[in-house]
Amino acid sequence: MVGHMRNLAMKLMYNGTAYHGWQVQKTQVTVGETLERAVGMVCGHKVHITGCGRTDAGVHAEAYIANFRTDSRIPVDRLPFAVNTHTPEDIVVQAAYEVADDFNAIGSCLKKEYTYRIYNSRIKNPFYVNRAYFYPKHLDEALLDRAARAFEGTHDFRAVRSVGTETKTTVRTVYYCRVERRGDLLELKVCANGFLYNMVRAITGTVLYAAEGKLTPEDIPQILASGNRTLAGPTVPPGGLYLTRLWYEDERLNG
Repeated sequence: MVGHMRNLAMKLMYNGTAYHGWQVQKTQVTVGETLERAVGMVCGHKVHITGCGRTDAGVHAEAYIANFRTDSRIPVDRLPFAVNTHTPEDIVVQAAYEVADDFNAIGSCLKKEYTYRIYNSRIKNPFYVNRAYFYPKHLDEALLDRAARAFEGTHDFRAVRSVGTETKTTVRTVYYCRVERRGDLLELKVCANGFLYNMVRAITGTVLYAAEGKLTPEDIPQILASGNRTLAGPTVPPGGLYLTRLWYEDERLNG
């Protein structure tokens, strides 16, 4: 007799530098594929893991939720330790929970927060290589914050997406988009009900264009209204981008 199929959710973190994003691909090493292999070894059967979002190559996650189904009897409190013995050191499962049968890591996610980190100092810092975008010219965080706030609200975000995965609609709601300085580190935090391909990196590039005087924070509503990607700023590098917070109805998964 086949055991009962459980739906398990894992809370994990990863440094994405060595990976080609989350999504399983035929040729490149991805976080999802690496995790599927590890979980499969622990559960004793091939698993399909659903992640809470398609982070891109080189992007990191300080918070990430993924779920899979298994008839393995392994207790959820043992699962993280077991899986972590089979994953490289840059992917760590912190906790696992049995979740509702209809739970889906991406479909059940209410909102997400990404943080883009800029290392703003005249001299490079070797500990921020692939972890923050090095920007040597001094930036005015008050101006950056004013530009960032222009992205808040419900808009068509076509002007700040790269053409990638097709989506039914490019309208999203941004609950907050703010910039704060902590010493030499600038952080742009953006929370939304969903993100388009490269949206946060293009928002950051646009905010930096405002700091450089190539556009003003007041130009941003027109840029969004135009839907024209060429009017917004460039897509900044992936190493500064982190998925930092997630919200679910199941509060055990938040944080």
